[in-house]
Amino acid sequence: MTIYRRLAATAAWLSLGFIAFATLSPLGVRPHVAGVGFEHVAAFAVTGVLFALAYPRHSLIVAILVLGSATILELSQLLTPDRHARFSDLLVKLAGGSIGIAVARFWDRP
Repeated sequence: MTIYRRLAATAAWLSLGFIAFATLSPLGVRPHVAGVGFEHVAAFAVTGVLFALAYPRHSLIVAILVLGSATILELSQLLTPDRHARFSDLLVKLAGGSIGIAVARFWDRP
């Protein structure tokens, strides 16, 4: 694995960890940067790009990881007292992850 791929992998896992923190933390601790819809799309798009660049030969695993994480994290909000899971939020996160993976695939073509 090249240094470029290692950096992308490190950033991808850190990005996913940050998303998990932001998704499951109490509302008062949750970071806010922009509108919720934009944050969801952007966070999963960036994560999708990073995972796809880090693991270019593992497209199916990347898609399962990014899109599965979006689903699991959204459903996990049902277990927290001050958060709620919404199907519309899940769709936005899935769209962001899919866009990110597609952009990376287009950008990183041989």
